[in-house]
Amino acid sequence: MARSAKSESPDEREARRRIAQAQIRQFPDPVLRSQTHPVEDFDDDLRALAARMFELAEDAVGAGLAAPQIGLLRRFAVVSLDDDEGWIALANPEITASSEETEVGGEGCLSLDLLLREGHSVPVARATRITVRWQDLDGAWQERELADLPARVIQHEVDHLDGVLTLDRAEPEARREAMRLLREGTR
Repeated sequence: MARSAKSESPDEREARRRIAQAQIRQFPDPVLRSQTHPVEDFDDDLRALAARMFELAEDAVGAGLAAPQIGLLRRFAVVSLDDDEGWIALANPEITASSEETEVGGEGCLSLDLLLREGHSVPVARATRITVRWQDLDGAWQERELADLPARVIQHEVDHLDGVLTLDRAEPEARREAMRLLREGTR
């Protein structure tokens, strides 16, 4: 999921964003539609992966990044739920409860960079409140109740781990418009 850029020189910010985006798989890469495998080893390699993904997501101006977006079929994602808390690594996340109440909101996606550059977000209905359970970098289980934007970010990243894109959750008209923009941009 994408977020707005922090303040810095526009040229520097754009250069870092482009370098980061070059490392993120783009639609229609088949890995984005693949199922992931559970994380089993909670070791220094996983911590290094988390650090790499934190930096990559931050540089790409994202609110989250899932392992398939960098070509890894692991059930692993990183998210920034708010500026005060910083980045969180989620191994084997699962949404254990969702509110019946939903809200449609525009979502950007680092794997749909062409749409981001065009200023186009995809409207997606998401539960307004969720409970998410995950393992931290030491393998300990954590659980949190989240609402609004943080809940949306988690749902977006968990979708990536299940091979689902925002395009799949959009209403038909919004999906057609996004696909048109993607086709035109790849010419």
